[in-house]
Amino acid sequence: MSVNFSLEGKIAFVTGASYGIGFAIASGMAKAGAKIVFNDINQDLVNKGLAAYKEAGIDAAGYVCDVTDEEAVNATVEKITKEVGPIDILVNNAGIIKRIPMIEMSAADFRKVIDVDLNAPFIVSKAVIPSMIERGHGKIINICSMMSELGRETVSAYAAAKGGLKMLTRNICSEYGKYNIQCNGIGPGYIETPQTAPLRERQADGSRHPFDAFIVAKTPAERWLKPEELAGPAVFLASEAADAVNGHILYVDGGILAYIGKQPQ
Repeated sequence: MSVNFSLEGKIAFVTGASYGIGFAIASGMAKAGAKIVFNDINQDLVNKGLAAYKEAGIDAAGYVCDVTDEEAVNATVEKITKEVGPIDILVNNAGIIKRIPMIEMSAADFRKVIDVDLNAPFIVSKAVIPSMIERGHGKIINICSMMSELGRETVSAYAAAKGGLKMLTRNICSEYGKYNIQCNGIGPGYIETPQTAPLRERQADGSRHPFDAFIVAKTPAERWLKPEELAGPAVFLASEAADAVNGHILYVDGGILAYIGKQPQ
């Protein structure tokens, strides 16, 4: 039996992939042979992404698009199809988080998080699925979260959105699996990024930052994960090797969700 992990000849559209997790996933897919297309909210971020891909030796195409704007998304997908080709792989990566206690959070802020983290994956998926149906194949990967399963203080909107995204993933599988479209999710754990760097800095006395100590204690791997560690799972889910995997959420979390935590000493 031949197991095909290659993405040669495939066009992968990764939303919000100028940097961070999206960039790491797109870079992994490029190494597997895919042509990378990405978007971001403004031209400065797109330019930043294009420079990063060029430095990595990746020929990527970047577009300015607000993924919460259905008209703009439809126009962008049409433009990608004309300029690059039809989208074979969609990674719904763009997202935001607002860390505000629930009773202090405005409904407007709650809606903003839902709009970017849940409505946008619906909008972009809806835009690419018709072409996937027509061509008889397609892969959609939604970047979910451990908050698709767990709650935590100050992230009510984010957890609600990511829980909804988990169920959107399963419903896309249910509706469009018969067209050879596979829709799965990846749930990252705590990742080493520039944004989390302050939380990982040693304190003046040499001790860990309290949040760093909390994450390491809750993770069987006893470390933060690296963005590039999400690339392998993403390439697998985007490849023919995963044609029978549908409606699944793959948690890449170092074991957090399997672990109750250490017993207090």
